[in-house]
Amino acid sequence: MRRSPLVLVAASAALLLAACGSSSTDSTTSASPSASDTAAACSPDSLATLTPGTLTVATGEPAFPPWVEDDMPESGKGFEAAVAYAVAEQLGFDDAAVTWVRTTFDSAVAPGPKTFDVNLQQYSITEERQKVVDFSSGYYDVTQVVVSYEGSPIADVTTVAGLKDAKLGAAVGTTSLKAIDEIVAPNQKAAVFNDNAAAVTSLKNKQIDGLVVDLPTAFYLAFVEIDNGTIIGQLPESGSGAEQFGLLLAKDSPLTSCVTEAVDALRADGTLAALEEEWLANAGAPVLS
Repeated sequence: MRRSPLVLVAASAALLLAACGSSSTDSTTSASPSASDTAAACSPDSLATLTPGTLTVATGEPAFPPWVEDDMPESGKGFEAAVAYAVAEQLGFDDAAVTWVRTTFDSAVAPGPKTFDVNLQQYSITEERQKVVDFSSGYYDVTQVVVSYEGSPIADVTTVAGLKDAKLGAAVGTTSLKAIDEIVAPNQKAAVFNDNAAAVTSLKNKQIDGLVVDLPTAFYLAFVEIDNGTIIGQLPESGSGAEQFGLLLAKDSPLTSCVTEAVDALRADGTLAALEEEWLANAGAPVLS
């Protein structure tokens, strides 16, 4: 049984109190929206979703564990599937009012109209992407990880410098690919793949030495997908600081502020941490020095 809908009133009230102040130019205090007004603006009846009364959520084709189990996001199983339903409940949508569609990673982050209200596909929030799409606040703090196989040329590497001569790969348009270029800066140009599935096939065929993905995906690939798979280690943060996944929306979407409020409330009340504990394995990966 899923959690019952969470109440936004207290969180909204706190945000409103912090944002409001009295005017210094006259003795009249401006009226501010009440918490109930804010909650009403973020209700299914008020939100300008693609289909009135329905929240259309997108994920990949296919969608992999641990983000979506058995490629069935409608089951609510898997971290991102569970987060999607938690956000929907926070906004007042019941399970029957959530509809799923599929997109490629690149098409969703490109400029232009969207076939969804929100998209969860491990999209890292970046300034470059924010020029053409909106993001909610972060629902997951990301670490980039190098995955390989036992006996590979990098199997015993313990430092970032030890990866300089490696042939590394990542999916196109991802921050994993950016991490290879900016953090590792290998002597060989990184191999670029249409998606993680193609990258995994290349690693299985030993056409690359290692694949860079986020930490939960790394655990799944190393211990489920790849025979004798191994996690080489976590890459340190880039100079741009901590990385987070956010729900992706169309640029200037009327839903962005409400979705962000929902994510913030789920982080504040511990729901995101509980879902992370339930679905994501984040322990036991060494950090490359």
